[in-house]
Amino acid sequence: MKEKEIAGWGRYPKIKAKIYEIGEREEIPALLKHISQGIPWGLGRSYGDSALAQEIILTKGLKHFLAFDPQTGLLRAEAGVSLREIIQVFLPQGWFPPVVPGTQFVTLGGAVAADIHGKNHHHHGCFSEFVEEILLFIPENGILRVSRQENPELFYATCGGMGLTGLILEVSLRLTRVPSAFIRQTSIFLAGLEEILTAFEEHQQALYTVAWVDCSSTNPLGRGILLIGEHAQEAPLKIRLQKPRAVPFVPPVSLVNSWSIRIFNWLYTKQASRKPRLDLVPLEKFFFPLDKWAHWHRLYGPRGFLQYQFVVPKDQGLYALREIAQQIKKSGLSSSLAVLKLFGPENKNFLSFPMEGYTLALDFPYTEGLFRLLDRLDQIILECGGRFYLAKDARLKASVFEKGYPYLERFRKLRKSLGLDKKIQSLQSRRLAL
Repeated sequence: MKEKEIAGWGRYPKIKAKIYEIGEREEIPALLKHISQGIPWGLGRSYGDSALAQEIILTKGLKHFLAFDPQTGLLRAEAGVSLREIIQVFLPQGWFPPVVPGTQFVTLGGAVAADIHGKNHHHHGCFSEFVEEILLFIPENGILRVSRQENPELFYATCGGMGLTGLILEVSLRLTRVPSAFIRQTSIFLAGLEEILTAFEEHQQALYTVAWVDCSSTNPLGRGILLIGEHAQEAPLKIRLQKPRAVPFVPPVSLVNSWSIRIFNWLYTKQASRKPRLDLVPLEKFFFPLDKWAHWHRLYGPRGFLQYQFVVPKDQGLYALREIAQQIKKSGLSSSLAVLKLFGPENKNFLSFPMEGYTLALDFPYTEGLFRLLDRLDQIILECGGRFYLAKDARLKASVFEKGYPYLERFRKLRKSLGLDKKIQSLQSRRLAL
């Protein structure tokens, strides 16, 4: 055990915590006896306080591949194995994780806990759609097998449950066949928000869609670029994953501010073709563009940043996004990143984030007045019947969060029945009364 200051990927908030590292699986029962209130930690890519607690259990020691069926693509691996490690081993054999987020530096346990989504949610749904079974350690019950057939209530609570249903030991995941290690990417420049949403609908048959949207304070949610992707058929299966370049230190002030955001957005749109452009790009570039920079979050300086992600129903999309743009412009603040995606139907999991509609992720440097702006955005999203993503949250109020999650009370009751409400806690779970 060691004690150190720690934070999520947004570097807000920061706390001092006792860190316990799992070496082998057999150590877990004894280790958890020493913990009064703790939470599992994978690779630290949740943005806010969902993996923060006074006691943190590092799961990266659970890093073994256990079994793979080359006929069906069913992989069984320990929870500390990362998506990057899966891609390194199985992409040359023609297999790829069926759902990936914006980074490959996510563990299997973290992917299940956040029930991650990707650019193909409108076709494939969340990560949990491809999870066959989970091996879960619960302090008062020991090891349980959890699936849609065995302990289904616990399965639906664990997928999207932010690590609050116990320690995930193993995951059985169905990989998907891919013909190559490349994506045929079509880029379409669009002049305004209405055109972007229309383009999503026109291209919803495409497997992957995502839009970058200009969210500088002078032009919030205005012009954008829609990226459409399909797996390339005639291209190599082998690529060399690039080693990330390092952002070596935290600058004394944030390098991400309203001026740098405006300059970046101007340059990004200036180089974009006004006509649809077709490129052949490596999977890594299409899915994980920010992974080329290690510790890119340091650019936000010592105060860090907050990512704010929500979803609103389709019929409220244009109205909600316009209202949010007006509030951002009025505040004078800027989001350094605005990523818009189309979601398909929601699943049965108690706390999974996606629902059919549009989701927007915004990155705001932590500055004076930010919380007041986000409180106003909360109300717009609630009025439109939307909800918020736990893996990105650092400041929601319980009364705001619970309005978007109709199965929340079932989740709370299940945790209490298993004694998890006392032993497994995070700063987020306490703040939101999970």
